[in-house]
Amino acid sequence: MTEYKKKVEIRWSDLDPNFHLRHSVYYDWGAFVRMSFLTEHHLTAAVMVENNIGPILLREEAVFRKEIHFGDSIEINVKILKLATDIRRWTMVHEIWKNGNTLAAIITIDGAWIDTKKRKLAAPPEHFKQCFNSIPKAENFEWIIK
Repeated sequence: MTEYKKKVEIRWSDLDPNFHLRHSVYYDWGAFVRMSFLTEHHLTAAVMVENNIGPILLREEAVFRKEIHFGDSIEINVKILKLATDIRRWTMVHEIWKNGNTLAAIITIDGAWIDTKKRKLAAPPEHFKQCFNSIPKAENFEWIIK
């Protein structure tokens, strides 16, 4: 897959007192796109519960480039920037585009898997790899060798 993106709609409640997008909405959109991708590729919340493993964020950072206002058309992509060969850890990037051609923000996250019973970082089951290997790769993608 070369690209995965989703359109989102700006709600009135997404705005701050300056009438542009609240900072926390960017992060919510990133989570929505990541989980949409995983779910559409059969890595659902139910599968995670069944395997006692879930994703956690270790770092989340946004770089805001252009304001987003009510009525703007928004699309968000997801790309994998770094991935451990056992997919235990990863770095993903989201680009938030407004009105088709303006890069409004970039979100970068570092994530890992946690064993939900032991509450410790863990490598996920083998069948999770197929989903993660299908995430579009960033131009400067790199494997993390453990």
